[in-house]
Amino acid sequence: MQYSQDGLLRAYRRMATIRQFEERLHEEIAKGEIPGFTHLYAGQEAAAVGVCEHLDKDDMIVSTHRGHGHCIAKGCDVSGMMKEIYGSREGLCKGRGGSMHIADTSIGMLGANGIVGAGAPQAVGAAIAAKAKGNGKVAIAFSGDGACNQGTTFEAMNMAAVIKVPAIFVFENNHYSEHTGDRYAVGTALDIASRAEAFGMKAWRANGCDFYDTFETMAALLDHVRSTNLPAAIELDTERFYGHFEGDPQRYRAKGEVDRLREERDALKIFRASPVTQQHFGSAELDAVDAEVAAQIDAAVDAARKAERPDPSHVTEDVYAEY
Repeated sequence: MQYSQDGLLRAYRRMATIRQFEERLHEEIAKGEIPGFTHLYAGQEAAAVGVCEHLDKDDMIVSTHRGHGHCIAKGCDVSGMMKEIYGSREGLCKGRGGSMHIADTSIGMLGANGIVGAGAPQAVGAAIAAKAKGNGKVAIAFSGDGACNQGTTFEAMNMAAVIKVPAIFVFENNHYSEHTGDRYAVGTALDIASRAEAFGMKAWRANGCDFYDTFETMAALLDHVRSTNLPAAIELDTERFYGHFEGDPQRYRAKGEVDRLREERDALKIFRASPVTQQHFGSAELDAVDAEVAAQIDAAVDAARKAERPDPSHVTEDVYAEY
C-alpha cells in the first residue's frame, strides 16, 4: 500500500495525542479534580486510528465507556473533550456527558456510552439511515471482548446481516473484560471474528497494536462494505496499559505483565520502528510532533480548569424538544 507523508504524520499525531491525553488524565484524576468514572484507552491507539483514518466526517462511529481514543481518532476537539471530562459547561456536551458519554454528531461521533454492548444496535440504526439515504456512508460500532458476549451485540449482528446494511463491527480484544481474562470468558476458541462469520458476514483479523496492519486490513474491509452495502466485522488484537477503571489495582494481571506489554506491544514504538515509517521520517520529526502534542495537552488542561461550570438554572436545557 502506498502511504503519503501527510497521512502518516496525521496518524502519528493522533496516536500521540491519544497517548498523552490519557497519560495526563491518569495524573490529573489522582489529584481529585475530575468528577465521575474514567476508563483509559492508552495502549489501543493503533486500533482507533487505523480504523478512523479511512473515514470522513459523515461516516459514523459509536464508541464505548473507553471512548477517548475513538473520539480523538474521529477528530473531536481535544480541548472540548478535556473541558467535558472536567465537567465544564464549555465541554463538547456542556458537561452533561463526562468521560463516558462524549459525543460530537457534527463529525459523525454519535457517542460513547456506559452500557456494555449498547453500541452495536446503535450503529445498526445509523447504518439503516445511511442505506435509506443512499449516501455510501458506513456506521462503525467499537466493542470490546466483553461486549462480544452481550446479547445486544448478537441481535445487532443478526439484524445487520438480515436487512443488509453497511454496519461494521470492530471488536477490540484487549484480553480483559473488566477483570476477567478472555481465555475464561470467550468461547469459540478465543476467535471473536468467527462469531460474526456465523451470521453470514465477512470478517477480518489484524494486529491492533500495529497501525499498518490495522489500516491495511480496514482498507480491504471497507472496500467490501462500500461496494456491497453489506455488514462486516474485524477483530483487533490489542492491549490496554491501565486498569478497567482509574483506581483499579489490576490484581488479575501477572507480575510484570504491563511492563512487558509497554516494551513489546506499544503501538507508538511499533509505529516508529516500522520500515514504512523510517522511509518517510527521522526520529526528530516525530519527536517534534510529541512536543507539539504535549503543549496542546497542557493548554487543554489549563483551559478546562478555568472553564465555566454548569449552573443549576441550566438543568433543564436540552432535555425537552418541541416538534
